[in-house]
Amino acid sequence: MENGEIKRMFGAIPKEKFRVHNWRDEITELGRIEEKWVENACEGAVKYDWPVQVNKLLSKDTPEGGNFSLVLSIGQVVPHEVAGMANHAKNIFIGTGGKEAIDKSHFAGAVYGMERIMGRTDTPVRALFDEGLRRFEPKMPPILWALTVAGERKETEITEGSTQAVRGLFIGFGRECFEKAAALSREINVNVINEPVNKAVVYLDPNEYRTTWLGNKAVYRTRMAIADGGELVILAPALERFGEDLQVDAIIRKYGYRGAAEIIAETAKNPELGENLSAAAHLIHGSSEGRFTIRYCPGEKLSRKEIESAGFEYGDLNEAFALYNFNKLKTGWNTVNGERIFYINNPALGLWANKGVFR
Repeated sequence: MENGEIKRMFGAIPKEKFRVHNWRDEITELGRIEEKWVENACEGAVKYDWPVQVNKLLSKDTPEGGNFSLVLSIGQVVPHEVAGMANHAKNIFIGTGGKEAIDKSHFAGAVYGMERIMGRTDTPVRALFDEGLRRFEPKMPPILWALTVAGERKETEITEGSTQAVRGLFIGFGRECFEKAAALSREINVNVINEPVNKAVVYLDPNEYRTTWLGNKAVYRTRMAIADGGELVILAPALERFGEDLQVDAIIRKYGYRGAAEIIAETAKNPELGENLSAAAHLIHGSSEGRFTIRYCPGEKLSRKEIESAGFEYGDLNEAFALYNFNKLKTGWNTVNGERIFYINNPALGLWANKGVFR
């Protein structure tokens, strides 16, 4: 995160209080969950073991972490494409985890299938996190979870310019607070639509979305709502590259967003992709599997050639802004020049699905 982003999100907390998590080097392994357990949890989707990894600061057995008496984990519970619902143990084992743990968990979720995961409390990937806590939580300081659930604010609510309002706060040790938060999030953040969407338009706030790694939430969170043969238009004025990590960015540029079968085959025969399974999972997640068109409309920092080479259709941002005025559109159904569209002003806020798809 850049200094301005840190200040905007965390206010006046001094910069020296923040620690950079080096997910490649500054981790320690608390233990491993054996291959057979992982295979059973994932219903045979993958066959490998899973390392329970955390940053060295979180382990009682490292010099860096030995002096802490409590971990306070704060975050929002929303539908998630890998875990089903974000937060709780995901904050620890992914948020402060290492490359192998991130790779394997994300790939397991992608191969198992996003449509079977998103918006659910109990999923194969969540089972890995829960088992990691069950076995190895004693190796860390006690963890106190502070979980929020937020929804789009109502016009009558004033929240200092924020588009979100907190609807629930769940604090406690153990899993119960997560279960309650996930239940409320499912009620507030899962939007079941009565009919398939032929055209969805999603706006990516420049303050939050500079890469498709994050911006593809527009794809993940709408894919269960869009009709076969439909179109997703993504307004991405600040888009400047594909991956947050430059190595991952290079992989995305090389292989592009392709369907699950193609990417799974590539991981089996190509060591570069096989050794970067989180990137492979991301490529699967960002594909529509040929069901609908994904049209990215970037600013000046990504060209038509770059967008199209990654597997997307290209759209001119100025033309898109002239047609879809995000300052006037409301989340949900709108009519623009006689065309009925479904507009979303922040894909991170929820999950949208057709009632025939999400149960």
